[in-house]
Amino acid sequence: MTSATVVSAVLVGVLALRDASGPDPGAAGSKADCRPTALLEPPCGAWFGAFVPHERDDLPEKVRAYEKRVGRELDIVYTYHDMSLPEGTRREGQLLTPEEQRVGEDHLLLLSWESKWWGGTKEQQPTWKQIASGELDKTVIDVQARRIKDYGKKVFLSFDLEMDTRTPANGTPAEYVKAYRHIHDRFRELGVDNVVWTWITTGYLDHAEEMKRMYPGDEYVDWIGYNQYNYYHCHNTGWLTFAQTQHSVHDWIRANISDDKPLMLSEFGTAADPARPQRQAEWYAQVPGVLKGLDGVKAALQWNYRDPGPHCNLALANDAAWKSLRKAVADPYFNQPLK
Repeated sequence: MTSATVVSAVLVGVLALRDASGPDPGAAGSKADCRPTALLEPPCGAWFGAFVPHERDDLPEKVRAYEKRVGRELDIVYTYHDMSLPEGTRREGQLLTPEEQRVGEDHLLLLSWESKWWGGTKEQQPTWKQIASGELDKTVIDVQARRIKDYGKKVFLSFDLEMDTRTPANGTPAEYVKAYRHIHDRFRELGVDNVVWTWITTGYLDHAEEMKRMYPGDEYVDWIGYNQYNYYHCHNTGWLTFAQTQHSVHDWIRANISDDKPLMLSEFGTAADPARPQRQAEWYAQVPGVLKGLDGVKAALQWNYRDPGPHCNLALANDAAWKSLRKAVADPYFNQPLK
């Protein structure tokens, strides 16, 4: 899912009963052993999250409806922001809006921060070179850093998800690395110690060289995420099982980027097959079994929206698909204590 498909999207969770029992103590250790690590890694399983489309004023209602249909509360609340001036009134330019802070009381937050000004002029679009030089420190970077610091709780933060699709418009791979490191170092200089740095790529292996060149380094990254889908007719890929969308990318990242960082399926999902209405449900039924076999995958976020173009609706299409996903994420592996 390219960032161009996301105009301003925020995923918000609402209060619901959470299964805090964790996995079977006999199989995975005591409940205390399953509490999240300092980097928000669930030792005994994986987090479940989702992207839910909504308007500005109906965030809780839309997510409450999603959670009701999926039968549980989300672990991770996923939000997307641009780099417009954060002191303005645009929510897109404000990391940790009041709504995000409210839901963060009971959920983990993943903040996806893009070097764009959605709807802005060409001159207002920030480049990686500008960011790396410190040109945006006073007006954007420092303001957002202090917002996150004041929030206090730990958050996942991603800078320019799917960066491998952003060259050459935003700059070169080397300039991306410099921009990422600059933001990381600037936050550290300002005493922001509640960020879990999350590097999210497409995972498309035809971008393999770009992805390797754009990795900021183990000392700058806490989690690695990737976005892989069964697009089917949307991109004429043929039908791919959940396992087929994940295994090759997972193995490539382990061999070429990091063999020990926690991994996140930061966006996953499937198109429907109009000729076989049950096929989407069958796809989601595979998720728990496959995911447990993917070394180090500690979070999976379902994308319940559409990509531009015909046949590109990736939302859950029918009751059978919802029932299948509901059963999949009821698996104890996806139900871990948040504290």
